[in-house]
Amino acid sequence: MIDFLRPFVLPAFTGLALLAATSAHANNIQIANTTLINNAGNAKVQFDLSWENSWRGGGVINWDAAWVFVKYRLPNGQWQHAYVNSTGHIVPAAGQVDLGLLTPGSAPNAVSNPVVGVFIRRSAAGTGTFSLTGIQLDWNLSDQGVNYNDISAVQVFAIEMVYVPQGAFAAGSGGTEQTAFTLTTINTATATTPPSGTGLLGGQAGGYPTGQTAPTSASWPNGFNAYYAMKYEMTQQGYVDFLNTLTYTQQVTRTTMAPNSAAGTGALEPTNQYRTGIDVQTPGIASTTPAVYACNLNGNAVYGESTDGKDIACGMISWGDITAYLDWCGLRPLTELEFEKACRGTILPVANEFPWGTTDLSSNVYTLNNAGATNEGIATNYSALSNSANNSAAGSISPLRVGIFAANGGNTGRATAGAGYYGNMELGGNLWERTVTIETATGRAFTGAHGNGTLAATGDPDVASWPAPTTGDGAGLRGGAFNTQTIRAQVSNRFDTAGTYSGRSNGFGCRGARSAP
Repeated sequence: MIDFLRPFVLPAFTGLALLAATSAHANNIQIANTTLINNAGNAKVQFDLSWENSWRGGGVINWDAAWVFVKYRLPNGQWQHAYVNSTGHIVPAAGQVDLGLLTPGSAPNAVSNPVVGVFIRRSAAGTGTFSLTGIQLDWNLSDQGVNYNDISAVQVFAIEMVYVPQGAFAAGSGGTEQTAFTLTTINTATATTPPSGTGLLGGQAGGYPTGQTAPTSASWPNGFNAYYAMKYEMTQQGYVDFLNTLTYTQQVTRTTMAPNSAAGTGALEPTNQYRTGIDVQTPGIASTTPAVYACNLNGNAVYGESTDGKDIACGMISWGDITAYLDWCGLRPLTELEFEKACRGTILPVANEFPWGTTDLSSNVYTLNNAGATNEGIATNYSALSNSANNSAAGSISPLRVGIFAANGGNTGRATAGAGYYGNMELGGNLWERTVTIETATGRAFTGAHGNGTLAATGDPDVASWPAPTTGDGAGLRGGAFNTQTIRAQVSNRFDTAGTYSGRSNGFGCRGARSAP
């Protein structure tokens, strides 16, 4: 869900520096007309932002937003994360900016609690395409020891997110899902509060599910407090953008094939099986020059075409890849309780329900039109009851374009779109959601800390409280994938939540979160 601008070299003079580049398409969120304005020691990062199918209000009082962050490159060729100011941002009246502090709820501080990125969203109720022109993010260069004349390039990134409001919800449905939570009403943000009494949505009420061990920290993200979750699973173009800001050594860790492999070599799967279409476009030089990657699903050696699978959900990744990406973005992993809330919202649970709120699941086999293109769609067998890319319903052996069901002309609402209660897409099927589990001690030690935008020199995330990137202990699986049993897509199915899955898999996907400002 990332869109980026191909950078130009900035001229070494004071004034308006234009990054005159064409914006790349990434599921209809667009960053365009990026400029960097020098302003007496500060800089203004100016750009236009737009995306389709935006909303605020309606039947459920929530909204979508763009998580926006900035990277810059210095003469040594390495990309760095820009920490913008806590004040001084300019946005047209139709939009508003909310700060994304490293530690939300604490006072901003340029060193100890920087602004890693911002949420940009509608300032009033509305739906449809949302466009803002001339946004300016204020950046104090001296806070990061940066001289304007040393900046050789800047990139602005944007990811579509969905706001999940604060409130009580049901964990578990009372159904027969595998190893499901005992139905419990989560009615407090204090995650260590033991369940007791009777909850309004069923079972006991407390900060964690009945029968589970309490998390280590009272601030473990149990879903009660407001948070944002990515609207879609990370796309292949999103992972390409990530790889292209890493050093050679970091790329080695975050790919399967060496960055100095021949042009056309698959980065994550050498022969690009399972619609894995990320290729080496320009080989790197070992230990010195990173590779350039691009989507090339059709394999015709013309990289980054509209038919190259940019918006297909990115599989063949590991827990280490997922957490590195989220750290780089300034996001964090989603917990399994936040996953259940995103699926069913604050209403009474339905036994054995899927993320779209019913027990219906299409058994049709889809066929595609415009396969691999940014407008890939369902050509035949779109269901009037529900839609999901899973083993029995999709008849698919690979993931599909994110948002494919909602984009269909036959879509009539949440079930046909395969959407969660708040508007997150493909929570069931397509690719597994890798969530932090409450089932293991490692998962319970998670604090909800956010990524700071930077990685270790090895390419691993550097957030201490996250489940380790090399083992996957504490990171379970929820929601099923294109190649799993139908029942794995049930909201409360926890059959795979306590396993240790460290390697790459064609069914693993990435969806990050962030505690609301």
